[in-house]
Amino acid sequence: MLIPRNTYLNRLIDRMNNGMIKVITGIRRCGKSFLLFDLFYAYLLRTGIPAEQIIRIALDDEDQKELRDPDKLYTFIKNSIKNNDDPYYIFIDEAQFAISHEELKNKDKPIRLYGLLNGLLRRKNVDMYITGSNSKFLSTDVETEFRGRGDEIHIAPLSFSEYAPVFPGNHFEAFNQYILYGGMPHILSEKSDEARVRYLKHLNDEIYLKDIIERYNIKNISGMEEVMKITASSIGSLTNAKKISDTFTSKGQKDLSLPSINNYLRYLRESFILEKAERYDIKGRKYINAQAKYYYTDTGLCNALLNFRQFEETHLMENIIYNELIYRGFNVDVGIVEISAIQESKQIRKQLEVDFTANLGSRRYYIQSAYAIPDLQKMEQEQASLIRIPDSFKKTIVVNNYSPLWRNESGITIMNIYDFLLKSNSLDL
Repeated sequence: MLIPRNTYLNRLIDRMNNGMIKVITGIRRCGKSFLLFDLFYAYLLRTGIPAEQIIRIALDDEDQKELRDPDKLYTFIKNSIKNNDDPYYIFIDEAQFAISHEELKNKDKPIRLYGLLNGLLRRKNVDMYITGSNSKFLSTDVETEFRGRGDEIHIAPLSFSEYAPVFPGNHFEAFNQYILYGGMPHILSEKSDEARVRYLKHLNDEIYLKDIIERYNIKNISGMEEVMKITASSIGSLTNAKKISDTFTSKGQKDLSLPSINNYLRYLRESFILEKAERYDIKGRKYINAQAKYYYTDTGLCNALLNFRQFEETHLMENIIYNELIYRGFNVDVGIVEISAIQESKQIRKQLEVDFTANLGSRRYYIQSAYAIPDLQKMEQEQASLIRIPDSFKKTIVVNNYSPLWRNESGITIMNIYDFLLKSNSLDL
């Protein structure tokens, strides 16, 4: 099934010949290789680049396993460049296969592969693109190992605007499937619920968990699994290592140290399974570090961790809105608005929450996720924080129905989830 991924393709096109190594990162099986070896390759051919000037190397292919030796890989690439005048485009898929276990363990020494790739950039006619699995080729590696010459393009599972056009049904049916099984590209090829569940559980158990255990040499595997399940069950809720530790204790399980929990959360983020949204005081213009919210890169993976027994549409819709904002390139925080209130005849300070503050350059938007607004009381509850924000940036409440867009008397836009996800300019409507 051919699924256009024009947003990411355009990001690659925009970075062509910028003198840097384009490093495509993302959770495994989200489509990194397809983006590079199929979509971008086809684009280069359409623009007139001869196929022999596009050097494609898949290091996970047994036929090319000898190129997992960095020196042999370097020699192969150098010999494939026939002259210094024509442009050459080098694709290396699953680059971690050229990194030894010894190199991964020894953090004090530079990794040979990175040095050789940096060396190839000295050739003015070379433009280089590589992908790597999330467990061994992370954004943190890009920042440190490529000495300022790595340009990361991070991709995620399918957004709803990529998913819906190829789904065999209407948008309502597509969203019901998307919120349950997520947007991993292969999920669209599975024909039954049983097959979809099996595939997602396989990814969690046999791919992602094993990757993390191997990379970080985790001994307490059950503790790692439990942290994954706890975060999956608390989507959209404020949490931190202390709160997760208390959950362990309340279940009568053996305590897990706070440093270990913090490490496990970091591992999940570095592996692109989880995203973290910090709390930001909108009036005070400062971050509040006590607690944060965690969202899953893919709702299907989140549901599979819980064996599909805790399907909470309100929180999952919030997760999807968060992922959409990240997909559009925004920096996303959880907003806090502090107000004065009277409680038991005493004046107190109270914090109201804005689900998301989304920033991109000079643009800012405030977004509230509300699964349903059945009455005026619910509307007042949802807009309470928004109407107290002391600026004129756009404020939107996203709801799960087919109602047309409208603005209430407070100037807040009420928009359905389908318009929000399917219209790229939805926040400016």
